[in-house]
Amino acid sequence: MLLIFPPLAKACEPPAGVARLAAALNAHGRACRLLDANLEGQLWLLKQPMDASDTWSRRACKGRTDNLAALREIGTYRSPDRYRRAVSDLNRALAMSSAAGGISIGLADYQHDTLSPLRSVDLIAAAREPELNPFFPYFSHHLPELLTGVSTVGISLNYLSQALCTFALIGYVRKWYPALKILLGGGLVTSWMQRHDWQNPFGHLVDGLISGPGELPLLQILGHTGGHRRHVTPDYGSLPLADYLSPGLILPYSAGSGCYWNRCSFCPERAEGNTYLPVQTTQVLSDLKLLTVKLKPRLIHLLDNAVSPAVLHALAKEPPGAPWYGFARIDKHLADPAFCQELRRSGCVMLKLGLESGDQGVLDAMGKGITLEVASKVLGNLKNAGIAVYCYLLFGTPGETLVEARRTLAFVVRHHQAITFLNLAIFNMPLFGEEAAEYGNKPFYEGDLSLYTAFRHPGEWDRNHVRSFLEKEFKRHPAIAAIVRNDPPQFSSNHAALLSGIQ
Repeated sequence: MLLIFPPLAKACEPPAGVARLAAALNAHGRACRLLDANLEGQLWLLKQPMDASDTWSRRACKGRTDNLAALREIGTYRSPDRYRRAVSDLNRALAMSSAAGGISIGLADYQHDTLSPLRSVDLIAAAREPELNPFFPYFSHHLPELLTGVSTVGISLNYLSQALCTFALIGYVRKWYPALKILLGGGLVTSWMQRHDWQNPFGHLVDGLISGPGELPLLQILGHTGGHRRHVTPDYGSLPLADYLSPGLILPYSAGSGCYWNRCSFCPERAEGNTYLPVQTTQVLSDLKLLTVKLKPRLIHLLDNAVSPAVLHALAKEPPGAPWYGFARIDKHLADPAFCQELRRSGCVMLKLGLESGDQGVLDAMGKGITLEVASKVLGNLKNAGIAVYCYLLFGTPGETLVEARRTLAFVVRHHQAITFLNLAIFNMPLFGEEAAEYGNKPFYEGDLSLYTAFRHPGEWDRNHVRSFLEKEFKRHPAIAAIVRNDPPQFSSNHAALLSGIQ
């Protein structure tokens, strides 16, 4: 079997999902190959001849090799201007590689002028004419050798930015290798299949869709009839670990799927009915120590929606052997200054915190289980411990108006010295969430694969008003503007810990 991670996503760390699947298949005696077509495809495009008509494009074209090397050197991350220039020029070079055909490629996104990843008819159209995809020459050059002796191709589709390329890849395999079985899974496919009105429009293109964790379904499809090991340590060994766009390996690891809190209103996890499935804490520690010794990562990226308190306490007591970061909930554990110091000594260099709002009423309406008093303590503790904070804020929820948004602004200003990075998002209503009907539905994103719906805000605080507030007021406050400028272009939180000063 060949497992493929398709273009286009940030190519700064290996894909965790296919590494986990490969380990499970190999552990049960099923031969498996891995292909990170996302990384390899982007590097292939960056090696092709390019026509440059302006000064920036000529510079970007000429500096491709040097800029790739720069992103693989830790010294670059200690010079924000050098880092930003390397990223900007590489992004420009990728855009030049796909300037024709109404396609826009960057280091973090893929867009088409006329085809949308939210419409199944457009994905089918991408499969019908795979030759029009800018990655087609890479597919047609590289895949034939890898497909020798392969009977099944599994593709992991996680992000909207991968969808059009994924279906072009499916179209290529279906057209030139019609006897191969094609299976499609991943986070985005899982979200599609959790829709209450889901009907598979891709039956003529793929032989099976897999929702949720894919280990057991894949084994069953491949004819495995024996017992199933619930957990296997991910296997990254066959991926090109030295080629990712980071200064050394960033090791992704999931200590569980779903969210252990799972009580927030408007949460996609709740809307899709996903359950929390943790890996045993002792197993997490064992995996991380084994992988750290074997692979010697520069940084560990914990992928959980929120790392559980049990895992945080375990890491504090038994450090994994490399710097690490991940999402964590604002709670009483982090309100303990001694515990935050322990986390820092264990290697924690950054925590991503979903604060969402600086207004208590908004937090209560969202079911966040957060008090601003505790949030203040947590931010201060992390600052004192030397742990960077990537703070996530969400504007435009039904419980918020301009008044509450300005309270969030004031809260961030009061704590600006403890907030290293900011992620500012405008609220999307999950299409099938419990709350959607209460606020009224109307078309939002055109397409039968959309996961969100527009809604009637009770305070007339619509997206245009929110966007105007963010651009004209929130981001213009000097204390906040300085934080916003810290955010790594294109790679955002995936490179933030590197820019925050790890060695």
